Amino acid sequence: MAWQERNGNWLLIPARPQGIVHFLGGAFVAAAPQVTYRWLLEALYGEGYAVVATPFINTFDHEAIAEDVVTRFEGTLKRLRASGELLNRDLPIYGFGHSMGCKLHLLIGSTYEVARSGNILMAFNNYPAKQAIPFFDQVAPNLSPFMAQVAPTVRLDLEFTPSPEETLRLVDRDYAVERNLLIKFRSDNIDQTRAIATVLERRFPQGTTVKRLNGNHLTPTAQDIQWQANDNFSPFDALGQWMKQEFYRDINDLKIETLRWLSAG
Repeated sequence: MAWQERNGNWLLIPARPQGIVHFLGGAFVAAAPQVTYRWLLEALYGEGYAVVATPFINTFDHEAIAEDVVTRFEGTLKRLRASGELLNRDLPIYGFGHSMGCKLHLLIGSTYEVARSGNILMAFNNYPAKQAIPFFDQVAPNLSPFMAQVAPTVRLDLEFTPSPEETLRLVDRDYAVERNLLIKFRSDNIDQTRAIATVLERRFPQGTTVKRLNGNHLTPTAQDIQWQANDNFSPFDALGQWMKQEFYRDINDLKIETLRWLSAG
């Protein structure tokens, strides 16, 4: 399976796609989504979905990141249509985000006029900087003077832009994507799905679905373990096979629920 890099995006395009998925990953694993989320994204491709995964580097200015990723996505989509690689111009487009990627899709859906048939938001995370960044309280006082000189548009208190509270207010007022699947993993202790679910259920009560699945915050990044048993199947091989089965149960459930929701659209 060959990933292609186009205009700062990583692509998987099947011969006859039934939809387009724009994927944005979590803050610390988003720089190479074709690697960190390979199993999940290739599973969607295997079911006939074109995948456009846009990498990004996290900064404090989340509005600027949202503008950059949506610009790169829309530019690549235009080129794919012009080249004939996407002949059907009426394919549904879905946003798919993990952790911070959810916030970016929410900002995109609240700020830009984009065509989206729905968004999938996994393990939404909207913590303030002091909770999201290790040792923030020790580092921030030293960074503030530097940031004021090199990036004067960034908040001097080094909070994310928009802040968590501003993000929820923006979504509550302007978010325009009516169909949403929110996924919360049962063993995820940094998940904030409840906060965004409250806003979306109030805004789009008929279009908001919340699913609780087994797993943790890193379940979407699970990868294939190539376990090869020896000729003489040993207890060690049995343990390896059991670990692989347990490891994949959660991400396979995630794949099933994702595809079920997409196909129902």
